[in-house]
Amino acid sequence: MNGILAYCRPGFESDCAAELQDKAARLGVFGYCQTQPQQGYVIYRCQPEESEHLGKKLLLRELLFTRQFIVILAHLRELPTTDRVSAIQVALLDDELSELFAAIKPAGSLRVEVPDTNDGKELSKFCRKFTVPLRQGMRVIDWLTPAESDRRPTLHAFFLSNQELYLGFSYSFNQSPWLMGIPRLRFPSDAPSRSTLKLDEAFQVFLPANEREQRVQSGMNAVDLGAAPGGWTYQLVRRGMMVQAVDNGPMAESLLETGQVKHIREDGFKFRPKKKNVTWLVCDMVEQPSRVAALMTQWVIDGDCREAIFNLKLPMKRRYAAVTEYLEQMRETLAMEGRGAFEIQAKHLYHDREEITVHLRMVPSS
Repeated sequence: MNGILAYCRPGFESDCAAELQDKAARLGVFGYCQTQPQQGYVIYRCQPEESEHLGKKLLLRELLFTRQFIVILAHLRELPTTDRVSAIQVALLDDELSELFAAIKPAGSLRVEVPDTNDGKELSKFCRKFTVPLRQGMRVIDWLTPAESDRRPTLHAFFLSNQELYLGFSYSFNQSPWLMGIPRLRFPSDAPSRSTLKLDEAFQVFLPANEREQRVQSGMNAVDLGAAPGGWTYQLVRRGMMVQAVDNGPMAESLLETGQVKHIREDGFKFRPKKKNVTWLVCDMVEQPSRVAALMTQWVIDGDCREAIFNLKLPMKRRYAAVTEYLEQMRETLAMEGRGAFEIQAKHLYHDREEITVHLRMVPSS
């Protein structure tokens, strides 16, 4: 089997496919996509050597609608329910496959995964039980290292049913750290709204683990535009920040009682801080995405914040094309008016719905 398999939110397969076609072409690879609505994944077909090239060069952190992707090794159907492990061993011991992907053997770890669908949820219990025997079986045929290694590729078994799966791999330097590309976050019982999980996930996705403690510190100043009732402010407060919460609507009393939140009843598009001491700007206003993107860009250009995380609401159709246009306009404005190098990251996060989350910052000079 040739190509890559990309995991995405059900309902966004066409957006994921459009992006894969575009970004693979930019890397000189011209294939085609196979997908069905609501299946939670997209297959991009190309030659074996091209799929391995994409595994290295198609950067996951730059893909908007893909949570994780794997280079396909094999597609197995009608697995015997009495001995699935042996059938998978036979597939991986195929001479042609072993020769073609010799460089990735042995893998350093194994992930047994499913699509993020209702059928996938039903399968997940089986997959948890199957992980240990499959891991043992992979070590028997030297497809896994004796002990887990984060320096080797990861072997993925992506189950569509208990008798059908795709085998694939991802490179350790180009993969999500989470099973199925989904961070497992618990909703805090004292948070004002479930939107709080969006910002929590954004901090984990956009900030490298080795930089997170330095860039998100207690005592920092932050601004939350369109803050009410306080879901995003909650995440800033729990990280010890002092927050200016800007919204004409009411804020949760529990946040105001912390002493870390100043509620400013003002239009989020008109407010600007009096001092240039704001590290983080966050925004989840339900407004035209082009207008929000322009506002966030200007805050960073003017030095009113160092970093910004914000959501852009998605249109019903041609979502990839629309987001690409918003981000390109931001880059052009920053290039013309900015104060130096900048970084933009964007992702359709697990806790997002009809929006995409963007991280923007000016890169400090070394």
